[in-house]
Amino acid sequence: MPFCFCTLHHTGYGVLPITRNLTAMLIFATVGFFCADPAKSEPITVAILGDSLVQGYGLLADDGFVSQLNTWLSDRGQSVNLINAGVSGDTTAGGLSRIGWTLSPDVDALVISLGGNDALRGIDPALVRQNLAGILTAATASSVPVLLVGITSPANYGPEYRVAFSTIFPDLAAAYDTLFYPNFLHALAQIPDRSAALRNYFQPDAIHPNTQGVALIVNDIGPSVIALVGLAIAD
Repeated sequence: MPFCFCTLHHTGYGVLPITRNLTAMLIFATVGFFCADPAKSEPITVAILGDSLVQGYGLLADDGFVSQLNTWLSDRGQSVNLINAGVSGDTTAGGLSRIGWTLSPDVDALVISLGGNDALRGIDPALVRQNLAGILTAATASSVPVLLVGITSPANYGPEYRVAFSTIFPDLAAAYDTLFYPNFLHALAQIPDRSAALRNYFQPDAIHPNTQGVALIVNDIGPSVIALVGLAIAD
């Protein structure tokens, strides 16, 4: 099933996106924007492993997350080749099953954006943690830097489930020393008027962001992706 946006109605999204550490931001400042001649260097290839939010469910190809992010990066002088490794309805188990061929030799960096469908289905947080750890272990073995993107769970399964799920992403980001962006939907979830957010930034299903909603998401997460590119260049 496609990822559902119902989490918007159950939680406040006041956490601001953060990156791994000060070193990453220094790399971003000194390498990401100030390469002597980006046009003459090989583009960095970034695979984005995810579900329908990454795949671009319900949108034209040019309006999806990966396409809009590609344009956003290009407009800021970033020479990046993005691979859309999003599959609608995918869970962390699905991501783990395909991480081997996703991390082809030409991939320089990895964005992981999974977990929403696990939360909607009430999958055991311990299993979600195990699956994501497997993906991160594969990335470590391939020596590629990672941006781990979190998601929050709905309140359907009670506070204990929610707390257990909420700790997965920051714990793993710390354990594997990755860049970390706490919530894929942060840009939309922080809009105070929930009704207006659904009306203006979502498709008629009230589940998936529309073109304008994706644009807000890209603008919010973009700097973290630039930091990831900086790490890949430094490697």
